[in-house]
Amino acid sequence: MKRKYIWLAAAIISPATLLSCGSEEAGQQQVNPAAMAVPVSSYNVVEETVTGKDTYPGAVVALQEVELRPQVAGYITDIYAQDGQQVTAGQKLYEIDRSKYQAGYQQAQANLQSARANLARVQKDLERYERLAEKEAIARQQVDYARTEVQTARSQVAAAEAQVQAVATDLGYSVIKAPFSGTIGISKVRVGAQVSPGTPVLNTISSMDPIAVDFVINEQEIARFSNLKQGNQPDSLFSIRLNTGEVYPYNGKLRAIDRAIGRQSGTTTVRVEFPNPDRVLIPGMTVSVDVLNQDIGEQVVIPYKAVTEQLGEYFVYVIQGDSVVQQNVQLGTRVNSDIVVREGLQEGQQIVVEGIQRLRQGAKVQLDAPQGGQPQAAGQH
Repeated sequence: MKRKYIWLAAAIISPATLLSCGSEEAGQQQVNPAAMAVPVSSYNVVEETVTGKDTYPGAVVALQEVELRPQVAGYITDIYAQDGQQVTAGQKLYEIDRSKYQAGYQQAQANLQSARANLARVQKDLERYERLAEKEAIARQQVDYARTEVQTARSQVAAAEAQVQAVATDLGYSVIKAPFSGTIGISKVRVGAQVSPGTPVLNTISSMDPIAVDFVINEQEIARFSNLKQGNQPDSLFSIRLNTGEVYPYNGKLRAIDRAIGRQSGTTTVRVEFPNPDRVLIPGMTVSVDVLNQDIGEQVVIPYKAVTEQLGEYFVYVIQGDSVVQQNVQLGTRVNSDIVVREGLQEGQQIVVEGIQRLRQGAKVQLDAPQGGQPQAAGQH
């Protein structure tokens, strides 16, 4: 009998227990964490005055640069330019022993004079034979021989003239002159050094003013720079900064875009020409090239930390009422810790700047006091 009552009590208690547990689970389900408001900090979008620049690493190169090499053999008898000196076009720089080439030139001149004298003699003989032939006082064969001798003598004169030109060229090569005005480097040889055609390199000369800066762009930027080359370029379009951070006082002009895209790199080279009257820029120097972009004047600027990236696209969370909407944006120039937004936002909108890691499309938010945009100086990208 007791067992019957015990079983009955258990049957009554079990549904009550299950009902109690179900009530607790239902209470938990009613508290949905995803529906809770996320505390965030907001930012009121403003426009600021911006001077947008894109920055590229650049290298200073000479517009003209050549290695000075000997064209004839001999030993160096004189060096006329000091190391690092400014030289002008046509200025004497090195001299190779000229005695052999001078003697060869004189010998060639003598041979030429002899050939010309022989030509004059046989021409007179031919004239005399032709007058006699008119009177039939000489065999026709003798006239033909005379004409052949004249042709041979003319060929000898031409050969002698060519020989004079050849030895004169060698004689000229014995004095090495500056091919253009510029700066000569440190000499690689000294007086008495033996040289031969092509070796060694005697020195290098570079033009210094104007000078160029080369930098690399990717193929997506070619259309932009091609348009800059064809159109009127503003004076401040290209500027450079030295490694010391100092801004170079002269602006540059786009001179050339390389002929092809690298198959592996997908890039090409742009050359910008700069005045260099004070010789501040030296070939081989590295600089930063700043190029003005479209972000000029009043632009929408937001804190960069408000931006998220997904699969190569950029988004911000725009606050609408008590929730957020994920908005795609097109970014521009970095402005210190901020960034220009070219498309996707307008002045006066409110976006999330802190707490974005916990947000999703349509999430509820709880706002802190909004932050206002403060104008800042333009930075580089």
